[in-house]
Amino acid sequence: MGVEKTFFDHPEPPVGTQPALTRAETRAVDRIAVEELAIPSLVLMENAGRNAAAEIARLAARAGAARVCVFCGTGGNGGDGFVVIRHLANRGLAIRAFLVGQPERLASDCAANCRIVEAMGIGVSKITLERQAAELAGTLGAGDLVVDALLGSGFSGRVRSPVDRVIQAINDADAALVVAIDVPSGLDCDTGAAGHVAVRADRTLTFVASKVGFSARQAKPYVGRVKVLDIGAPPQLVNRILLERSAG
Repeated sequence: MGVEKTFFDHPEPPVGTQPALTRAETRAVDRIAVEELAIPSLVLMENAGRNAAAEIARLAARAGAARVCVFCGTGGNGGDGFVVIRHLANRGLAIRAFLVGQPERLASDCAANCRIVEAMGIGVSKITLERQAAELAGTLGAGDLVVDALLGSGFSGRVRSPVDRVIQAINDADAALVVAIDVPSGLDCDTGAAGHVAVRADRTLTFVASKVGFSARQAKPYVGRVKVLDIGAPPQLVNRILLERSAG
């Protein structure tokens, strides 16, 4: 009878390699981290957002951005965005925070981090209507670094209103820099295909590993420069997933 393997039995991917995961594989990493390693999902979100905030603060300084505008969706990607908002505010950066979507539809972890941001006295502008999204036109300028935390790796299909109008406003803005959290919103991370609208990011800060769709030629105008950030899950998890794929 064989011995059941744990994540420690799968070595960390070799230095210099760039593994890429599918949507389902990314979810599997999160599931294993939560269910097998007992890492609370809020801890994973905190790690992701904190590391993204550190990188965004560095980029804002390099770009000379006077303000960081963070657009959060109602799911896990939006929760990452609210963590980013909190840590950037703690660093003393000027913040403009947005929630795009119905507040009552917030996923639990996203809602928890939104409540923290509001308890800190950081105003969160709610965008629930197309008209409100359209009013963004002209309010984002060259002094702004824009953070896209609207739709994450779980997105596929068609971008719904008012998120599509917000994405268009981001793309139309003459911002200093556009940074996507995990995946540019509107981009399918498996195929690299953009729907009728997708964020054109200068930088994509993705988590755990790159995504398979990022290497597609059609994805290049949207992902910009990609950097992989840690969420606190053991790196061996990625190799475990890749080995399971090859055994497939």
